Amino acid sequence: MTLACMNMGSPVGELTLVAGSQGLMAILWPDDDPARVRLDDRIEAPDHPVLLETAKQLGEYFAGTRRLFSVPLQFQGTDFQRQVWAALLAIPFGETRSYADIARAIGRPTATRAVGAANGRNPISIIAPCHRVVGSNGALTGFAGGIETKKFLLDLEGAREPQSTQAVLF
Repeated sequence: MTLACMNMGSPVGELTLVAGSQGLMAILWPDDDPARVRLDDRIEAPDHPVLLETAKQLGEYFAGTRRLFSVPLQFQGTDFQRQVWAALLAIPFGETRSYADIARAIGRPTATRAVGAANGRNPISIIAPCHRVVGSNGALTGFAGGIETKKFLLDLEGAREPQSTQAVLF
């Protein structure tokens, strides 16, 4: 399957947006490791409706006027990864969660490291807000876009310290 892609400038560098037949499949960072998110062949499609809407909504997010995204998402990954990514979508704007919080939320309280690995392979950064996941002590840890970018995104959202919760996030 050939995927549609386009590049967009942003305050965190040039992002590559990738869409499949059912929705947005990836937001890739400027120096993204190609092995982090494996995708089929891509063609430039700057007029693709999902990519145009994604670029519009990301622009609004960076301008501080959007807190929720409404583009269709097409995640590709294992069942476990998709559970983690669904939990990411449930983290409210301006809040953070720890990897342990996410593990508990998906019913796998001992899977903290696996949650970290799935978080690192999140193909739809920013919209599936993996930047909102921090260490249990609040430390900014691992992020495909870089720690400075993670800090920028959290500052943009006015994020508070980790809001640890025992409740299911979704």
